[in-house]
Amino acid sequence: MDDDRRDDWTRGPELSADQAREARRRREGVGPAPQERDDDAETLRERQRLAQQDMLDRWIDGVLAEQRRSRRWKLFFRFLFAFLILASLSTTLYGLFVVPGATDPAGPHLGIVEVEGVIDGDSRASAERVIEGVQRAWKAPDAEAVVLHIDSPGGSPVQSQRIYDELMRLREQGDKPIIAVVEDIGASGAYYIASAADEIVAAPASLVGSIGVINAGFGFEEAIERLGVERRVFTAGENKAFLDPFSDISPQQRDFWQQVLATTHRQFIDDVKAGRGDRLADDERLFSGLIWTGEQALELGLVDELGSLDTLARQRLETPRTQDYTPQLDPFERLARRFGRVAAEWVGVPQAASPLRYQLAP
Repeated sequence: MDDDRRDDWTRGPELSADQAREARRRREGVGPAPQERDDDAETLRERQRLAQQDMLDRWIDGVLAEQRRSRRWKLFFRFLFAFLILASLSTTLYGLFVVPGATDPAGPHLGIVEVEGVIDGDSRASAERVIEGVQRAWKAPDAEAVVLHIDSPGGSPVQSQRIYDELMRLREQGDKPIIAVVEDIGASGAYYIASAADEIVAAPASLVGSIGVINAGFGFEEAIERLGVERRVFTAGENKAFLDPFSDISPQQRDFWQQVLATTHRQFIDDVKAGRGDRLADDERLFSGLIWTGEQALELGLVDELGSLDTLARQRLETPRTQDYTPQLDPFERLARRFGRVAAEWVGVPQAASPLRYQLAP
C-alpha cells in the first residue's frame, strides 16, 4: 500500500524527507540547523536563569529563617531578664514587708532565733542578723522566752563575742528568759553564744563544747624551693609576713602567735565561766578543746537539761507555739556576697576575716 512506510530492502521504516536530511547531517558530522541551535541556547539560558532564581530563593529563605531565629532568642533573653528583675523586686519587697516575725502570732509563744552554720560576718549566722532577731523576739509582747536554736560548729571570735555581749545585756534586764537549744552541734563559738543564755538545752546525742581556739595553715617554703619558684614579698616590719605559708616561721614568731591564741582562749574561758557560773564542773578538760555529747555535757555542767525545741515548747506553754524572728535573707544579696568572696579567692585578694577561729576543726 502507498502509506506503508516499511522498506523491504532496508528492513526498516521509511523516513520522511526531513528525517532523512537530519540523519544525513548526523552521519556527515554536521550540527543542528541554525534555528535549532538558537533554540537549544535559549533553553540553556532559561534553565540557568531558573537555577539561579531557585538558588537566590533558597538563600533568601535561609536569611529570613536566621532572622526569625535571632528575634526569638532576643525575645527569650528579654523575657528572662525581665523575669529576673521582677523576681528580685518581689524578693526584696517580701523581705521588707513580709519577713518572719513582722506579725506576732496570737497568744503566748516561744520566740525562735536561728543560729545555723558557721558564725561569720557574711554568713546566715552573722552577729548582725542574730542580734536583730533576738531584739525582735525580746520586744514581742507575747513571746514567753527568747530561744536560740543553735546548730553550728562555731566561727569568728568577734562575731561570737558580739552576740554574747548582747545576750548578757538583755539577760541582766531579766524581763524574759533566754534559752539556748542545741540541735546537732553547738561547738566552740556556738557554745560561746549559748553560755550567755539563762539555760542550755541539748539532745543526748548533741555535740557540745570544744572550748578552744584554732588557727590552721600550711608551710610550702620547701615545696617552692624544689620547684625553683622564688617568693617575692615586700614588707615594712620584720614580722609583717610571719603567717605567709611560703615563708619560714622563726621560734620567736611561733611563741608570739601562741600567746595570741592563749589570750583569745582566756577570753573564751572567762566569758563561759561568767555565763555558766557555778554550774560548771571543776574539770580542766572543759577548756581543753574537747567536745562532748549532750549526756556528758549535762554531767559536766555545760548544759542544764536534755531535750529538744519540741519538748521545751510543751514544757513552757499549755498550747505549744513557736514563731521564727530570724531576719529573712535576701537570696540575691547572699549570692552576690558569695560570688564576691569566691572571686576574691581566685585573684588572691586577702580576706578580712580573722585567721583565729572559735570553730570545731574539720
